[in-house]
Amino acid sequence: MRMKTLVSTMALTIALYGCGRENASTDASAETEQATMSEAVNEDIGDLFAGIEPATTDNEAANILLSPFDGPYNGVPHFDQWDISGIKPALEAAMEKNLAEVDAIVNNPEEPTFANTIIALEKTGDEIGRGFAYWGIWSSNMSSPEFRDIQSELAPVLSEFFSKINQNEALFARVKAVYEGEEYKTLRPDQQRLVWLTYDGFASNGATLEGEAKQRYADINKRLAELHTKFANNVLHDEEEYAIYFDEDEASGLPTDFMAAAKSAAEAKPGDGAYAVTNTRSSMDPFLTFADNRDLRQQVWEMYYSRGDHGDEYDNNALIAEILQLRDERVKLLGYPNYAAWRLQNRMAKTPEAAFGLMEAVWPAAVARVEEEVAEMQEIVDAEGGGFEIAPWDYRYYMEKVRKAKYDLNSDEVKQYLQLDKLREAMFMVAGELFNFKFTPIEDGVVPVWQEDVHVWEVTDKTSGKLIGVWYLDPFARQGKRSGAWASGFRGHETLDGVEKTVLATNNSNFVEPAPGQPVLVSWDDAETFFHEFGHALHYLSSNVDYPTLNGGVRDYTEFQSQLLERWLSTDKVIDNYLVHAETGEAMPEELVNKIKAASTFKQGFDTTEYLASALVDMKFHMVDPTGIDPDKFERETLAELGMPDELPMRHRSPHFGHIFSGEGYSAGYYGYMWADVLTADAAEAFAEAPGGFYDKEVAKKLVDNLFAVRNAVDPADAYRAFRGRDANIEALMRDRGFPIPGSDSDKQTIE
Repeated sequence: MRMKTLVSTMALTIALYGCGRENASTDASAETEQATMSEAVNEDIGDLFAGIEPATTDNEAANILLSPFDGPYNGVPHFDQWDISGIKPALEAAMEKNLAEVDAIVNNPEEPTFANTIIALEKTGDEIGRGFAYWGIWSSNMSSPEFRDIQSELAPVLSEFFSKINQNEALFARVKAVYEGEEYKTLRPDQQRLVWLTYDGFASNGATLEGEAKQRYADINKRLAELHTKFANNVLHDEEEYAIYFDEDEASGLPTDFMAAAKSAAEAKPGDGAYAVTNTRSSMDPFLTFADNRDLRQQVWEMYYSRGDHGDEYDNNALIAEILQLRDERVKLLGYPNYAAWRLQNRMAKTPEAAFGLMEAVWPAAVARVEEEVAEMQEIVDAEGGGFEIAPWDYRYYMEKVRKAKYDLNSDEVKQYLQLDKLREAMFMVAGELFNFKFTPIEDGVVPVWQEDVHVWEVTDKTSGKLIGVWYLDPFARQGKRSGAWASGFRGHETLDGVEKTVLATNNSNFVEPAPGQPVLVSWDDAETFFHEFGHALHYLSSNVDYPTLNGGVRDYTEFQSQLLERWLSTDKVIDNYLVHAETGEAMPEELVNKIKAASTFKQGFDTTEYLASALVDMKFHMVDPTGIDPDKFERETLAELGMPDELPMRHRSPHFGHIFSGEGYSAGYYGYMWADVLTADAAEAFAEAPGGFYDKEVAKKLVDNLFAVRNAVDPADAYRAFRGRDANIEALMRDRGFPIPGSDSDKQTIE
């Protein structure tokens, strides 16, 4: 059943599955042993699924979505043949097939074993997995009113399907028997972890409930699936429907490349003005940074931060209240005091109190830095005779002025050296140096893609030439594509049938597409995000696990690998060879490089505080009694209690906080970015201290072997200790951000 059938429905809509490659250190004897083991397991399972026919329907478009990937690279999705009319019948047929597979396992008269229960479950769900590969693209990259109608219709149906499996008493009894049986003690460590993850997936999702409680749990999941879907679609509606238009005489301060993109946006969706700021971060952020027109800045700020909060049919506040109430009721059926306690039990933090401990250790320093930043900005406003106090729509604009005054560093000047294509080449270089990967472009048309802007690369081992997988890049914002940046995949690494499966991984961004013939120039922050998401792809591609379920991860740990990769953007090898001027092709001057490095902790007050505010509100939302909660009021009162500065907002206001309300992947878990950042800062120091710096071969091998290749086959705390030789502590994070270090050496705070 592959762990994907044990998680919430809407978490699947993004299709975030792990990817991988065989560890370069694997020798022939190990390969032979693995093949022998797979043959024995397959023989042990025998004819368990022999009588089950492949999932098919009378709908030809549906059968395309259900059929095995074919073509080059051991098979790729049929994006050249897909049609949205097939998705509903395809998933309906796939669910029926998956339930038949589960029944076959349940009705097996033999005693439960690792092979006939756990591995058998791993072998189920192929069709629904392929269906969700297409679903994820329609949901995140190519949404439309037609798909949203289908999505809303299927969300409760899918939830019922997952409940039938999660709450299957006979199936859980077999899994429990393996988990508690003598055979468990004889299994390899990765196999034991697979058994535990499978057992816990059932136990944490209502399998232990009985009678009315079991039915109520299923009903709650069904309703939550509907609410999560509606929340996400409401946000997407506001992102698509709102824009701020302006003319040439209102464009003072805006860079040429932004103006060209804004003109293209206005032409694509005409309004009252020659230029348009769309309702996405990639459009909002540069406008608020450079636009001299304060009234327009306020309009753009209010448009962006009011997504999902307009008091109309697309308003999300009532949905949030119901989501919180249902989540609270559901976990109390399982005996937990609140949703956060349930969510964190198997995360690195373990408890909400531990997560709070980390955030509260950093919060005072972050807020103090905001006060310093605001004071510096206010001096400029007063000197210019502005006659106003810094407001949220002023922060980015005046911080840019402080940057210029304090470091003589102009963000627009830096952008001229940050070309998207060159950044991609830099990422490939880093992947080659650390992971021994080679990325080779695949000619257009060889591998089907879902949109003409998407391009594809072959990934191989530099030394052996062995095929690792395929990497897709979907870089530009467009109608129907959700905002932000993310990584996903269509197929992960496994050796379940004795054959190593190649990886199909994707990166997705929302860069503003430039005017024809113009380079894509991005900010330093966006360049870091590009590297960040590529880190997720490398995590997929590096996998050497045998079982699909082990390609997953622990949320407050999996961000660590991607955050760490951001550090290579500022290494000399990248700067000297890939950050070249868009017009002249000249390398970035040493003087500018020194300014960038000198300003490395610049604006940390803003960046840390806006993030932590969202993380703290998320955690508090999921720890209180939500009966009668008013989300807007709760958000305001919580921020006031925290002492949130008036001059900036939380990064994601509640009505558009998709991380926690359009699904459950980050709910009571947004703190995980900070938890992972402690690991990141600590691991970065390991490279900085090594003889070869960030390209040290020995440290890189330890990184890949212990922190990337093992995916979820090893407990994250153990994996980190294997890399670093100890637990991480927050001192590295505080140094990294330029914050004072609390306490003394005798009371260092560590995270495990």
